[in-house]
Amino acid sequence: MLIDFKDEQFETKIKSEEVSVVQFSAEWCAPCKALIPVMEKLSDTYKDQASFYYADIENGGINTGSAAGVRGVPTVIVYKKGVEVDRKVGGVAESHMKEFLDKNI
Repeated sequence: MLIDFKDEQFETKIKSEEVSVVQFSAEWCAPCKALIPVMEKLSDTYKDQASFYYADIENGGINTGSAAGVRGVPTVIVYKKGVEVDRKVGGVAESHMKEFLDKNI
């Protein structure tokens, strides 16, 4: 399940969780919308290994996205205890996202 992300959760959740995966997106972004069902499915696959968040860069995740240097959407960032481990920018096939997560979780 993708959890709707708000900036304040970076301090209260992301920094304390072993592994967090955040999809930075925007409502107007077609590749972002296409990535949502992929991330929903993968969040079920990895539910015991990581928490998955959806952050709208023009709404609840604007400050976190800016602080992370997100310049294009979608951008998926894997954090461990609040520290960025890796990121994937752009819409990608489910198989590529799974490879990315396998490498980083």
